[in-house]
Amino acid sequence: MTKADEMRFSFASASSKLPAEILAAISADVIAWQASGMSALELPFTGKDFADILAQAEHELRAVLELPECYRILFLQGGASTQFTTLPMNLAGEARPCDYVLSGHWSRRAIEAASGWCDVRVIASGSNGSLPEPASWRRSSDAAYCHYTSNETAEGLQYHEYPEASDVPLIADMTADFLTRPIPIERFGLVYASAQKNLGAAGLTIVIVHEDLLGQAKHATPASLDYARQAAAGSKVNTPPTFAILVALRMLTWLRAQGGLDAAAARNIAKSAKLYAVIDADNFYRCLAAPRYRSSVSVCFRLPQPELDLLFLQEAQENGLCHLQGHPAVGGIRASLYNGVTDEAVTALADFMSDFKRRRG
Repeated sequence: MTKADEMRFSFASASSKLPAEILAAISADVIAWQASGMSALELPFTGKDFADILAQAEHELRAVLELPECYRILFLQGGASTQFTTLPMNLAGEARPCDYVLSGHWSRRAIEAASGWCDVRVIASGSNGSLPEPASWRRSSDAAYCHYTSNETAEGLQYHEYPEASDVPLIADMTADFLTRPIPIERFGLVYASAQKNLGAAGLTIVIVHEDLLGQAKHATPASLDYARQAAAGSKVNTPPTFAILVALRMLTWLRAQGGLDAAAARNIAKSAKLYAVIDADNFYRCLAAPRYRSSVSVCFRLPQPELDLLFLQEAQENGLCHLQGHPAVGGIRASLYNGVTDEAVTALADFMSDFKRRRG
């Protein structure tokens, strides 16, 4: 029996590993949701059972974020990339410029998508494994909003300090590091994040928006993409991703039981530190991100030759360490350490890295 037969650990960037207790709970939910007599997959979004799930999910999210009542939570279909165009549809008005920070692959994607819906101004750009510091951003006083990406998963870059607020609403794509650390939400006009990294299942995107920003959508914005209409309808303008919302509820309850966001931050820093310690031991593994900007949830690195990258991935898979391929646009190795990834998994990867270096270095 190989090690892969005994234990398998996923470090996938797209859909994260779920804690064992969450898998057990949602497995039972699939069979029967509480006393409803139906599977959670069968619950109509217009019924009381799902209304209770949605209300509980909002309650848990408000509690973990200490979210003021002036912010509305939207539980929407699709991934975060849908928000790349939905955002300017809702906030740019008919002819207002919008500020964007270019820091890597996903901010570039956001800029490209928004360009068809607003006058995009790139107010800062990163390079050579670094991020443009917020103090260097050339923020415009007439912009509808200022958008940045808090964690660039493809390059392994993360802002470890949040930008200060200004008179222009600050917007953040927090998909990769949402709920991995405390958020000073009062600095933001809006944050959004796909759920599949730290909140469970794909298909759900969370949008948290200050109520002052509602009601500004372009005339042609579809009802299902209109933040104000979704807020008024309790995220039910169209059928919400009901099961993904239930998984998010289970994850939120688990996260609070694990100590909330302060504890999550400490765990993620400790997990990533194990891998960076192996990387920094010598020059065999090479992290292109400058130490100041290294992500605690997206650890990206390379080996001395591309053929060693391939061999590393092959042997890692054989040892039960799965989904370590870097982003197709960047290459290399990437270990995603979202909330559901255990310390045991990270220790196994660190041990494998040390052993691989001993054998192949």
